[in-house]
Amino acid sequence: MKRFFASDFFYDFMRSPVALVSFLIVLFLILSAVFAGVIAPTNPFDAASLNLMNGFTPPMEPNLFTGDVFWMGTDDQGRDLFSAILYGLRISLFVGAMAVALATVMGVLLGLIAGYMGGWLDNLIMRFADIQMTFPSILVAMLIFGVARVFLPPELRDEMA
Repeated sequence: MKRFFASDFFYDFMRSPVALVSFLIVLFLILSAVFAGVIAPTNPFDAASLNLMNGFTPPMEPNLFTGDVFWMGTDDQGRDLFSAILYGLRISLFVGAMAVALATVMGVLLGLIAGYMGGWLDNLIMRFADIQMTFPSILVAMLIFGVARVFLPPELRDEMA
């Protein structure tokens, strides 16, 4: 650890205001996602806590019917937007972390196989990687989403959309 604090990277990082502010913002978002259950006043996934009378409440104003105050207002079904953002942040960070973990594991395994075996298998894996790099990410995501919907039962297809 002492070696890290003495490194040029740490010195340059601590001297850069943009890097420090960015680090604090990312740290704040990660902590908000981890503690969303504690910070959020309501659980947006709990259908029993929905109150349609709270629908379209403006931010920081008491609702005319219930008197509840919501920091960022509510949507048409009376869900607190602040709570929905915190829980959505939790899901987004989890999906992103899992995508990075899966890509890392697959990349390391394929790289090890290609490097160890060499020859025609190395060329095959590298050509597959070259072809995969030519497709835009959004196109691949839409393809996976479309194929995944075929294998789901009809009652779950509408929930995905």
